[in-house]
Amino acid sequence: MIRNPPVHPIKLHRLALSGHCHRVEFLLSLLDLPYVVVDVDLLAGDHKRPEFLALNPFGQVPVIQDGDVTLADSNAILIYLERRYAPGQWMPTDPLGEARVQRWLSVAAGPLAFGPAAARVIALFRRPDDPAPAIARAEQLFLLMERELSTRSWLAGDAPTLADLANYAYVARAPEGGVPLHAYPRLRAWLHRVEALPGFVPFVQSAVGLAA
Repeated sequence: MIRNPPVHPIKLHRLALSGHCHRVEFLLSLLDLPYVVVDVDLLAGDHKRPEFLALNPFGQVPVIQDGDVTLADSNAILIYLERRYAPGQWMPTDPLGEARVQRWLSVAAGPLAFGPAAARVIALFRRPDDPAPAIARAEQLFLLMERELSTRSWLAGDAPTLADLANYAYVARAPEGGVPLHAYPRLRAWLHRVEALPGFVPFVQSAVGLAA
């Protein structure tokens, strides 16, 4: 149930290849909020232009414009959208439940970003960096997630939350960065549960790494 839906569609400035952008679009779809996509061409330097820097001085996607609200940072956007339009539906309101979700948002901004996401970027954009450290971080994270999912179906509890949305994309596309998923059956089952959510938005697939 959406509370006070926006009068005008929310603008989502994004890069389709970005898992950070995917998690925001995923939530917009799950909440059935009206939105329009504004694609930002990072290779052409759109994110460094004055008009974009006026939206986000860090020059990063995603950015949303919701009426008079302009907000950057994917995890911050997730919290904003949930609290404004669907409080309690994707983020628990009790202190412990909220803390558990925040823990996984920190994982998404840390080990996930510097592990499978970084390995994928190296392969996707053919960067000269050594992918081995990022792959090692990804494997360490996936072992931990596999253990965590041995006692529950979702990352932060018994129901899907922002934790699952924030971590999905870069886990699902980890093979593109050279990280196989066959050794993690619980993790793969979790991916399937996320993909079965009503309103699921597929994340773009690229023929690189193990997916080539």
